[in-house]
Amino acid sequence: MRLWQRLWWRIWLAVLAAIALVSLVSFGLLRLALDPDRFVPPADLLAQRIAAVLPSAAAPPAEQQAALEGAVGAGGAALFTAERQPIARAGRWMPPPRARYDDSHWLTRVSRDDGAAEAKKPQERLQVFALKLEDGRWLVAGRSLLARRPVVIAFWFVLLAVGAALGAYPVARRLTRRLEQLQRGVDELGRGDLTARVQVGGRDEVAQLAASFNTAATRIGQLLDAQRALLANASHELRSPLARIRLALELLDRDGEPERQELLKRELRQDIAELDELIDEILLTSRLDAQDAGREAPFEPVDLTALAAEECARAAAPLDAETLRIAGDPRLLRRLLRNLLDNARRHAPGTPPEVRWRSNAGQAELVVADRGPGVAEAERQRIFEPFYRARGVAESAGGVGLGLALVARIARRHGGSATCRPRTGGGTEFVVSLPLGPG
Repeated sequence: MRLWQRLWWRIWLAVLAAIALVSLVSFGLLRLALDPDRFVPPADLLAQRIAAVLPSAAAPPAEQQAALEGAVGAGGAALFTAERQPIARAGRWMPPPRARYDDSHWLTRVSRDDGAAEAKKPQERLQVFALKLEDGRWLVAGRSLLARRPVVIAFWFVLLAVGAALGAYPVARRLTRRLEQLQRGVDELGRGDLTARVQVGGRDEVAQLAASFNTAATRIGQLLDAQRALLANASHELRSPLARIRLALELLDRDGEPERQELLKRELRQDIAELDELIDEILLTSRLDAQDAGREAPFEPVDLTALAAEECARAAAPLDAETLRIAGDPRLLRRLLRNLLDNARRHAPGTPPEVRWRSNAGQAELVVADRGPGVAEAERQRIFEPFYRARGVAESAGGVGLGLALVARIARRHGGSATCRPRTGGGTEFVVSLPLGPG
């Protein structure tokens, strides 16, 4: 990448341009404020104004000096006799009129040079006009054209600009260096290194961007790990029904008895239905993981009471519910309740589960209770993991271990949570809390 394409170079040039602009404007304003000659009229007009208030030539020199001092203002003036001998001076130093002129004339851009004492003073360029008065006296008035003071001010402004530029360079370079580190992290993540992270320093927008990148990289790693685990577990779970189907087909070809063939067909249909359910749950789990990563479908108003009544009627389970409405996905919420009911019937086949919908502290709380063998305390969180089945009951109860995992994901998709707790008198209660909203 060429130098002028680098971000730090552009930022630094922008800082330098801003410093130069501010310095020029400040210098101009300061020079106007410090140089009173900017507001003094041209030398010929100044001379005419002063001449209008001067006393006559017969007035004492002290009176002429006082009048000159009162009229000169921020410029400079000197009064001379007809023989060009000084009478009075006020303000800036002014040279005598030219000897070769007998009438008013300009002494433009003359240098200050009035003997040894004056030579020690700073030199400056003057705009001077010599006005010959009616009584023969000479009035020389003028103003400064260029003083040394603006040059000194300009030097200090240049020095200040250079210092600011040198100070701005490490700031711009530090900012862009952090962006370059972030770019390297993105490149490493793009090459497949899921452990790539960037250092987070400071509390500014770049630090927030680095923290967001680390969070995104962590989330991507978690999603890929979950997908790998899901694929591995799904492959394992698919082997059993596929092996049964293969065996049933071989027996079906060998066994010619109608009753035996009908039994094998029923087993085949059951295995196919199990495969279909497993594939459907795997696809739904993957879709919910993708939605958790940010690709969310829109919600719609859902009547939880009506939905629960339909599912409880299908499962012959008693329902105790308030009238509750939330914003959500009705198909996912129906799947959540159906999975909980199927799980309760699987582990407690002799007793129908009990279902309660209640509002609690701004949450819609669903409780599905059964009289099964219960869940050990150490496993109450793990049963919501994909393909995990509690020890001692998984083999007898069946299932592939995705039902409760889907319950947890659907609850999280709606901004809620799913927990498991023991039921008083034996059994288990599964509690799902969903935020109430304008449903």
